[in-house]
Amino acid sequence: MRLILALLLPFLVFFTIGRPFQGILCLILQITMIGWIPAAIWAVYALSQYNTDKKIADMSEG
Repeated sequence: MRLILALLLPFLVFFTIGRPFQGILCLILQITMIGWIPAAIWAVYALSQYNTDKKIADMSEG
C-alpha cells in the first residue's frame, strides 16, 4: 500500500514513516510536475530503507 502511495503522493510516505521534515521538503519538490518523478523515486528509496531498518530491528530484538 505504501508503495502505491509513494508513486501517487510521495510526500505522504514520509509522514507515514515518521519523517515529517523530509515530507515537507518532498512536497515542495512535488509541487512542480518536473519534480514529481524525483520525489517519487526519493519516496520509494526512503520506504525501502525504512523497511530494511525495521527488519534489522526485528532481528536484533529476538
